Amino acid sequence: MDLSQILITLFQMICVVMVFAYLFTRSRFFVEVLEDRQSLVTRIILIVVFGLLSIYGLSSGLSISGAVVNIRDLGPILAGLICGPYVGIGAGLVGTVYRITMGGSNVIGAAIGPVLAGAMAGGVYLLNKRGFVSTPTAVIVTVIIESAISTVTLIIRLVTSPGSNLVPIIVNVAIPMIVLNAVAVAIFSTIVHNLMTERKTAKEKVALEHEIARKNAELEIAAEIQRSFLPETIPQMEGYDIAGTSIPAKEVGGDFFDVVPLQVTRISDRHMGLLVADVSGKGVPAALFMALSRVVVRVSATWSGVPSEVIRQANESISADSKTGMFVTLFYGVLDQVEKNFTYVNAGHNPPIVYRAATGAMEELEGTGIAIGLMDDSEYQQADISLASGDLIVLYTDGVTEAINEKEEMFGEERLMETIRASVAEPAAKIQENIISAVTAFSGTAPQYDDITLVVVRVQ
Repeated sequence: MDLSQILITLFQMICVVMVFAYLFTRSRFFVEVLEDRQSLVTRIILIVVFGLLSIYGLSSGLSISGAVVNIRDLGPILAGLICGPYVGIGAGLVGTVYRITMGGSNVIGAAIGPVLAGAMAGGVYLLNKRGFVSTPTAVIVTVIIESAISTVTLIIRLVTSPGSNLVPIIVNVAIPMIVLNAVAVAIFSTIVHNLMTERKTAKEKVALEHEIARKNAELEIAAEIQRSFLPETIPQMEGYDIAGTSIPAKEVGGDFFDVVPLQVTRISDRHMGLLVADVSGKGVPAALFMALSRVVVRVSATWSGVPSEVIRQANESISADSKTGMFVTLFYGVLDQVEKNFTYVNAGHNPPIVYRAATGAMEELEGTGIAIGLMDDSEYQQADISLASGDLIVLYTDGVTEAINEKEEMFGEERLMETIRASVAEPAAKIQENIISAVTAFSGTAPQYDDITLVVVRVQ
């Protein structure tokens, strides 16, 4: 047989191995093998399948120097490495029986090869904790197995045929068989591992999609909680024009506002409570903490006409229930219809802006205490300012001033003040609309990262 015929035959063998690998890895049996849940029927079928590969290897060999170069051990080796010792030995027995039927001078040595190959490969499978080894390891194992089998076969030939010249057999048969089987295992193993990687990636993709769906569901729940606790309509009080809104970001935060009519309590109908707050954190925990904080502050407000006492009581309750380290920056103030003043507590929140109609000046209502939920014994001071016709009060969260554009510049307090100053003649709702429009125009295509919450009060 000339070199071209040898190369064609070897190429045919490799093609068969590739087709076999493709068909096997697309079968349901491969899934059972990967998940280590082979049934008895599956094992029998795999024994037959890999045994047929061994028969093919025997029948397609090349006769060189009185011996045959073949891939008879390929089926049992692959069966043992992938499916375990039972399938490996079973496939080896199929190959062995077929080799015995072929006869020949070295039938004993050739016949034991497939069984030894399946048993040794199955042992590697067990040592690898019932898993398929990597491709480099599979190639090394194949070289070791084939070398061991070739040694045993040569010893048997030497015993049965004393004086035989083994050098041509080693050079022309044993070494080519080792190389050929190692190459075939490398190809098969590469195909198998590629598919295993694909399956793993597909599972990770499905898991990721489920996780995204779960998080989206959580965010929707959080958004619904947040929406349910915002006022549907803004209560009004004679002498003041009040507007409020909250625009949640895609990732739900914990902003909230409230306008609390205090005429339903013992305080009197001359007062109106205003509340703007921002809970630390995002998602469902922030939304739930927001709901707790709003209810606690509103209940406290209905029992006390003193803002500092309202926030002190609320802080005690919220601190007692805060086990996650979350806190709330909050601004709470009370408008007095008769006295025309505004008494407030700023618990670590963004300072609201007050526009003075008489002078055109801008004031900020600075903090009078720390955020609530941090320390249960925190003390809060209150302050008050007088109001005149045309004055404006703008309460906001950091989603307004910290909105960014494509250049990662922040909207900032200066732009907010400029927008307010340009809108001083407008009603409260229009001022609110102008601020939101200014923030949106400034942000451009940059996404909204935080909730935007506003309460605007105009003194009439």
